[in-house]
Amino acid sequence: MSAFCDDPPRPAVAADIVILCLREGALQVLLVRRGGDPFRGRWALPGGFLQEDEDLDACARREMEEETGVRPGRILQFANFSQPDRDPRGRVISVAYLALLRAEDVRLKASADAAEAAWRPLARTRNLAFDHDVILAAALARLSDEARADPAFLFPLLPPAFTLSRLQSVFELTTGRPVDKRNFRKLVEESGRIQPLEAFERGAHRPARLFAPA
Repeated sequence: MSAFCDDPPRPAVAADIVILCLREGALQVLLVRRGGDPFRGRWALPGGFLQEDEDLDACARREMEEETGVRPGRILQFANFSQPDRDPRGRVISVAYLALLRAEDVRLKASADAAEAAWRPLARTRNLAFDHDVILAAALARLSDEARADPAFLFPLLPPAFTLSRLQSVFELTTGRPVDKRNFRKLVEESGRIQPLEAFERGAHRPARLFAPA
């Protein structure tokens, strides 16, 4: 007699990805317009169902590559969403990921079940399909926490060489709070996470030294 008598429920599992970049001086999120039901025509986060031959990280990376045309470096699994009624098609558990990219590295393309893919400013992003408004809010809260713990978490949003002023502006943008320039510079320089370059950014003001991740 088999020791496994029960027939366990088999909910579907999906990965949804919050992909953020800096465009036009603001954080923007990658959204897809759904090409089929449910929520046909509504904007949603990119994502898809877990296939039998992959783990969740592989699923998230596959969906990202299909939506953006790039293979992401770091992805952060930050929460799961399992409300019974979150998907009208049935029981679906979503594992949510956060990815930061440089806009110039992304080649947008819609996937098979999406009619369109586009960057959207966060200020104009609401009323998403499923519970994706909740997922996006949770991702932004996690981004703020990660940035406060280690500003180097924000490096993927920046060009390969950047000024400390640029890093500070991105930090303030993602955490929603201003910081003292001198204290921030000291924190970052003493962290060992950056290295100075023999190059400067030149403009209307005093040339500013460029840095790169250490």
